[in-house]
Amino acid sequence: MEEFNLVIAGVGGQGILLAAEILGTAAVKEGLNVRVSEIHGMAQRGGAVVSNVRIGDKVAAPTVLDGRADAILGFEPLETLRNMRFASEKTLVLMSDEMIFPSGVAVGSTKYPSLDEVVRQVKGFTKNVVVVEAARMAVEAGSILTRNVVMIGALAAAGKVPVKIENVKKALHELVPAKYLEVNVKAFELGYKYAKEKQAKP
Repeated sequence: MEEFNLVIAGVGGQGILLAAEILGTAAVKEGLNVRVSEIHGMAQRGGAVVSNVRIGDKVAAPTVLDGRADAILGFEPLETLRNMRFASEKTLVLMSDEMIFPSGVAVGSTKYPSLDEVVRQVKGFTKNVVVVEAARMAVEAGSILTRNVVMIGALAAAGKVPVKIENVKKALHELVPAKYLEVNVKAFELGYKYAKEKQAKP
């Protein structure tokens, strides 16, 4: 395959870098050429974080060019919208509905748009948008911290990533501590099932 470009966007504390590492490791297991990068981001909780995963024979640079993302995995709605410069009308957007308000919202200095408004604006770039109830499913799996793996499950179900599901699961087994593995596998399966059901609906 020539190339697959993924942008993962959200805020610190959502497990974005682990998600990128899981997908990158799965691609290596597939024998594919892969580049993973963190474009920018702050390690502290609440700071914007963006990571790129590029897979394919022709991939050399680690960063995705504007308008070239095959998929955008948005862990937070407003951060998803802020990264739509990477999208084209062909891009699939999987966006968590979990809104994490910046500190400015609490003190009233900034306003946060409604989820419906964010979705409307995202659909101005591409109609291929799936809103994922990642936080709800993560809690159902056993830990809110698995919301990133819910999103990976949803992405796997979409059939866009050129890696087999068993290799994603092998990467999970390698990168997630054993005591957290069971809840992470459940989170993956919940996200996968959710996205498959969304696809089945007209």
